[in-house]
Amino acid sequence: MSIVQTTLRTAATFQGVGLHSGKPARLTIRPAGADHGIWFKRTDILLGDTMVPAHFNSVELSPLCTRIVNRAGVSVSTIEHVMAALAGTGVHNALIEIDGPEVPILDGSSAPFVRGILARGVRALHRPVRAIEVLSPVSVYTAKGWARLSPAKPGQGMTMDFHIDFADAAIGTQDKQLDLANGAFVRELCDSRTFCRQADVETMQANGLALGGTYENAVVVDGDKVLSPGGLRHGDEAVRHKMLDALGDLYTAGMPILGHYEGHKAGHAITNMLLHELFANPDCFRIVDCIGARAALLPGAGVEVDEIPAVA
Repeated sequence: MSIVQTTLRTAATFQGVGLHSGKPARLTIRPAGADHGIWFKRTDILLGDTMVPAHFNSVELSPLCTRIVNRAGVSVSTIEHVMAALAGTGVHNALIEIDGPEVPILDGSSAPFVRGILARGVRALHRPVRAIEVLSPVSVYTAKGWARLSPAKPGQGMTMDFHIDFADAAIGTQDKQLDLANGAFVRELCDSRTFCRQADVETMQANGLALGGTYENAVVVDGDKVLSPGGLRHGDEAVRHKMLDALGDLYTAGMPILGHYEGHKAGHAITNMLLHELFANPDCFRIVDCIGARAALLPGAGVEVDEIPAVA
């Protein structure tokens, strides 16, 4: 048996401000047909090409978010949280309409997007899901960190191993390993919020960034203190959010990945570089139909709305 592609049953709409731009935006995830993939449409631009593919070749490298740009220069920023939600709920096709330059940050996690998607439900499309199976390791290294994709172990689909190390004691050194099969993203990662240091917030805002950031939509730390009301949702919320980001960025490959991702102080730019490295080495992967037991290993297989953590 093969698993078929899916899309939303009905549209899901979200409103909020962009984390970096501070500009309000209305975002609607609409159903799309088989093999459509994930595309963004800027509804506030009336002339020219307003369609932007959520594809790694369209990403402009940035350390703070994932920004996609089409050939006409039309862009959408901070797509990683909604992309992670789509990957984690098993949505393969969607048209995302947005009336501004940046995806709303909402609570700083993917949970509001996940809740909205699962509340509408997904419907099957009569086309099998294809996935990228990693056959040989590929890696990228920078002065700041590194990332690697390796073949999955027998009986596994997408797994992750992430390491972070921050000077602030409230974050410190964190490691987490996770098998993303069978809704683990929804249960373990989707509610983890973006995080930053108070000193970095002040620097970013002085440079016209993080204008929409608040203590309510990000975990802000200062030394050993968590300044955001209510504290942490998880003791290792920071590394969980890094894994959330990585899943969203990896979904710009255009289909699910069957393999093991390792990130060591990795961010958006490094993960995008890793996808470029993978596709530059065609002997290191193959495209496969998801059939039999393999179908159940995908991140969105069998997800239910009641699996969203109660803290989100």
